[in-house]
Amino acid sequence: MTDLNIERHDIKGRDGLPIAVHVVGQGRDLVLIHGYFSNAFTNWIRYGHAARLVEAGFRLILPDLRGHGESAKPHDPAAYPADALTDDNLALIEQMGLTDYDLGGYSLGARTTVRMLARGATPRRVILSGMGLRGLVQTLDNGGYYRNVLTNLGTFERGTSEWMTEAFLRTTKGDPIALLNILNTFVDTPQEVIAGFTQPTAVICGADDDSNGNARELADTLADGRYVEIPGNHMNAVTRKELGQAMVDFLTA
Repeated sequence: MTDLNIERHDIKGRDGLPIAVHVVGQGRDLVLIHGYFSNAFTNWIRYGHAARLVEAGFRLILPDLRGHGESAKPHDPAAYPADALTDDNLALIEQMGLTDYDLGGYSLGARTTVRMLARGATPRRVILSGMGLRGLVQTLDNGGYYRNVLTNLGTFERGTSEWMTEAFLRTTKGDPIALLNILNTFVDTPQEVIAGFTQPTAVICGADDDSNGNARELADTLADGRYVEIPGNHMNAVTRKELGQAMVDFLTA
């Protein structure tokens, strides 16, 4: 893996909570938001995507969502109101003075990206990865699954989906109480609002990933969407070099 000189910054989230932001590279600003249970390092740096994007001429701005990574993880449910993640990332855009930038995310990061667009964010180009239309218009569709995992840790049979989700939680050192509260932040975005986004958007999804609905359907809904298929399912597509390459190809075309 390329040796990256990563700088750590802190911004103030919607209610003053410290949100960790990792910055690496020089060039055009690209904000990338990680997925649920994950963090900036696991999602973007560990598997080489950040190195590939830095090499392609981008300055990456990689926040850890509240409740994740090196950001604050309060246990008080009041710290997780609806759209809290969106508020935090809109605060990031403002506090870092970003005006001409690209924006994207994986899974929950893609959902947060869509909420930012719905709330007025104006990136030039957008990447939605690990996401289909259902995961945006019915955000708690998988909520029961994650609630079950987080409230029954240590009880799942080896090899089951729940067991693998719990194993991932352990690798990222996730905080189950904070992550359970994250479910309360989810906000649906109506299909007609999504259809109104005008930015060129790449919907990059694993061939076997339907965890958040149909990615082709999402690409077709967008005014300027294109579907890009890469190998893998929801858990492992993010580890494939094809993800980083698809992002570079779209952003530098």
